[in-house]
Amino acid sequence: MGNSQCGDLSRSAQNNIEAVVKLEQQAFDKRSPGERIGDAIAVFSGSMPFFAGHVVGFIVWALVNCGAISGIQPFDPYPFNFLTMVVSLEAVLLSTFVLMRQNWMSRRADRRDRLNLEVDLLAEKEVTKILQLLQKICDRLDIREGRQDQEVQELCQNTAVDRIADELEKKIPD
Repeated sequence: MGNSQCGDLSRSAQNNIEAVVKLEQQAFDKRSPGERIGDAIAVFSGSMPFFAGHVVGFIVWALVNCGAISGIQPFDPYPFNFLTMVVSLEAVLLSTFVLMRQNWMSRRADRRDRLNLEVDLLAEKEVTKILQLLQKICDRLDIREGRQDQEVQELCQNTAVDRIADELEKKIPD
């Protein structure tokens, strides 16, 4: 089976994986320092340690400010107005970081979609050309099935991508 890092995958599949990883790494590396910080905050805020820290913090806050811990003077008595303000400010900031991360991920997905479209269009041209060449071989070898198959005849025509897109736009509801 060889000494490949990806087990039983073909060399071609390994090359594709490496190309995708390289593209993703390049996109990841192009982030600005602000995006990197925002991503780190957004990722951490969606973690179990973040959640657990908040639960513990809220419990301690409530115990301190209800006078349940002797020796510590309550500073935000019930109904914890200061805590409400702090949590509200935190929510505004965290939602901003999460939205920034989602915007970055959306831009990345858009770039991937454009790349996929380019590759799909290239593959469509390649397949059409292969069918056309096979059609010529069938003609040359007098293989009638190749000339009589209506679907093959249709698929040998160049695909009008813009017309297909227009038709889809008309028929698919918003």
